[in-house]
Amino acid sequence: MKRIAILTGGGDVPGLNSVIKSVVYRSSELGWETTGIRRGWQGLTHVDPTLEDGGGYIRRLDRVGTRAIDRTGGTVLHTSRTNPSSMGRDALPETLPRERIDALEVAEGRYDLTPLVLDNLSKLGIEALIAIGGDDTLSYATRLGREGFPVVAIPKTMDNDVPGTEYCIGFSTAVTRAKELINRQRTTLGSHERIGVFRIFGRNSGYTAWYAAYVTSARCVIPEAPFDLDRLAAILADDRRLNPSGYAFVIASEGAIWTGGHLGEVGDPDAYGHRHKADVGEALAEELKRRTGVETVHSDLTYDLRSGDPDALDQMAAITFANVAVDLLADGQFGRMVAVRDGKYAHAPLPSRAMGARTLDVRAMYNEVRFRPRYEAKLGSPLLLGPAVLE
Repeated sequence: MKRIAILTGGGDVPGLNSVIKSVVYRSSELGWETTGIRRGWQGLTHVDPTLEDGGGYIRRLDRVGTRAIDRTGGTVLHTSRTNPSSMGRDALPETLPRERIDALEVAEGRYDLTPLVLDNLSKLGIEALIAIGGDDTLSYATRLGREGFPVVAIPKTMDNDVPGTEYCIGFSTAVTRAKELINRQRTTLGSHERIGVFRIFGRNSGYTAWYAAYVTSARCVIPEAPFDLDRLAAILADDRRLNPSGYAFVIASEGAIWTGGHLGEVGDPDAYGHRHKADVGEALAEELKRRTGVETVHSDLTYDLRSGDPDALDQMAAITFANVAVDLLADGQFGRMVAVRDGKYAHAPLPSRAMGARTLDVRAMYNEVRFRPRYEAKLGSPLLLGPAVLE
C-alpha cells in the first residue's frame, strides 16, 4: 500500500484533528502517503482528479502540516452531510456530463453516485480509506465496503449511539462541557428561583443527557423512556421547594417526549432524510411553567458542546482509534470499524443503518419514577458504566 485517504463527515466534534494527525504520523512510519479528502463524502463526488488540489477537495497531509492541528477542535478537512448514494439533481457536480447523470439515476430525481466515487478513488490512486463519522457517514462507508473498496471506519458522535461500539469520539467532551455549562447556570436559576430546562444532544439515544445528569446530580428525560409530564412537574416543584437556593432543573435529550405528547420536525430533510426536531426544551419549559406556576428558563446547550478542543479522554481515544485503524489497514483487515467493546479497544463490522441507533438500557441505568440515573449496583461495571458490547 502506498496511498491512503481520510475524510470526516457529518457534524464536527472535538478530537477529529487528533485522529487526522495520528493517522498521518503513523502512516508515514509505514511509508504511506496520506491524502485528506475535504468536505466529507462531497469531496469524492465533486473532486477533479486532474487538478493537484482536486478543485478544492484535496489536501495533501504530512507531518509538518499536521504537527499542531490536534491542539484545536473541529476538522481541518471540513465536513458535509453528503450522501453519495442518494443525491438530488441540484446537489450533483456541475461538470458531470448529462449522459453520466442519466446513467446514475436510481429513482425520479435521485442519483446514486457510487460508481463516480469509485472512479475518483481510482484516479486519485487511493488504495484504502479511513472514514470518520456517525451512523449516517459510516452507513455510506458500509456501502463502499460492499462494493469491495478497502474501508476502515472510526466512530464519532456526541450522542455516543453508533451501534457496535461503547464509545464514540466527542462524547466525553460533550458531557464535560455540559457539566461546566449547567453548573455555571445554577447561579442564574438560583438568583431568580426558577426551574431550568437544559436541552442537550440525543435524537434517538439518551446517553449525553444521562451522563450529564449523572455528574451534576440532576434529573433527566430521554428518548428511550416517554415520561409522565405531571409527575415530572411535581417532582421539580418539590426539588425547588426543598432547595435552599430555590431552584430546580432537568436535562432533556432533544428526542425526549412526554407520554401523549408530540413534537413535529422542522426544516428540510438532510441528505440522509433527517429533519430537525422541534425544540423539546422550549416546549417542556412552557408546559412546566403552566403546571407549576413557576417561571422557567430554557437553555439550549447543543452547539456549545461540539465546539473547541477535546478533553483528555477524547484526545486519548482519538489518538488510539487512529492507530488501531492504521493497524487494521496494515493487516489487510478491511470493512471494519474501530470500537470499544467490553471496555477494550477492538474492532467491529461496519455498521448498517438498518441496525438503528445504540440505545440506553433503561431498566439497568435509568430510574423512570424519579427521572434520574441509577447510581446503585455499579460494582463490576465498566469505567463508563454503560452496557458492554461483546463479540
